[in-house]
Amino acid sequence: MEYRPFGQTGLEVSAIGFGCWEIGVGYGPVEETEFARAIGRALDLGINCFDTAEGYGFGASESALGRALGRRREDAIVVTKFGMAYRDMPNMRDSSRERVLASIDKSLKHLGTDYVDVYLIHWPDRRVPFEETMSALDDIVREGKVRFVGVSNFTRDEIEACMRTRRVDVVQYGWNMFDRRMALDVFPYCQEQGIGTMAYGSLAYGLLTGTFTEDMEFSADDWRARQGNMGSIKLFETLFGPEHFPNNIRAVAELKGVVALQGRSVAQLALRSSTSSPVMSSALVGCRTPAEVEDNVGALGWSIPPADLAEIDAIFERNGVNTAPDYWIEDV
Repeated sequence: MEYRPFGQTGLEVSAIGFGCWEIGVGYGPVEETEFARAIGRALDLGINCFDTAEGYGFGASESALGRALGRRREDAIVVTKFGMAYRDMPNMRDSSRERVLASIDKSLKHLGTDYVDVYLIHWPDRRVPFEETMSALDDIVREGKVRFVGVSNFTRDEIEACMRTRRVDVVQYGWNMFDRRMALDVFPYCQEQGIGTMAYGSLAYGLLTGTFTEDMEFSADDWRARQGNMGSIKLFETLFGPEHFPNNIRAVAELKGVVALQGRSVAQLALRSSTSSPVMSSALVGCRTPAEVEDNVGALGWSIPPADLAEIDAIFERNGVNTAPDYWIEDV
């Protein structure tokens, strides 16, 4: 396992992290017994970063992770998030002081622990001054409920605004071979400030597993069935939108040829790509079984040759894939 500094926190985090969105909601049925075995296998292989959120099934993901970690909690760096999926709030978001204090206690209960290593604001709530939220986060750090804090899906200007009240220790953004827009200004700023950086969607939400087809139909309880239509969030349009999805599938088919001679999978190529960014602390990937964990760890210990990097860019260009859309990930 490769370990990297988690910004300036003093923590050393595994280059591959375990994302727990799938066990919460939105990806169809997931067998919790297999999920728990996957968590155990990840720990055995040296993965120490586990990411969840209050909004993943309203505590279902956090609870499943807590049960799976059990007595091995101290071997893990647990990251969770708050601030979204509140159906009674405008835009379903709330980062008020009251919400911070209430949500951390709920998350600790769900996780079965008395502290969280990293606590993130899931999406910006622009109705509440960032100063109020960051001050509340600083208070729960002082109380010992949280070790470090940060943000997810904030613009660079919004990170800077938060930093004026309290240091942002860690950030988390969508980052994969199909979506590299954070390299434009967010990641350079984080590198300059020594902020720990996490990637979610490293396999482009399944596209880069190499198992999808152009005529694939997702189940009704799978958010990908919405074809990128997620309201104000513009993170998935160029991945699952009907005018983009077929091109993406064809690009992935060509990527298989790039790694075939090396005996690697497309998923391993994708993870190697995500972890290769110099700013990246840990790239998250969801796993349902121990076998998936083992395959993902195969993404470490090698480099993508320069000729292959050039061919990857050529494949995307041939298939009309725009890896840096000229708009933000949500309407602001």
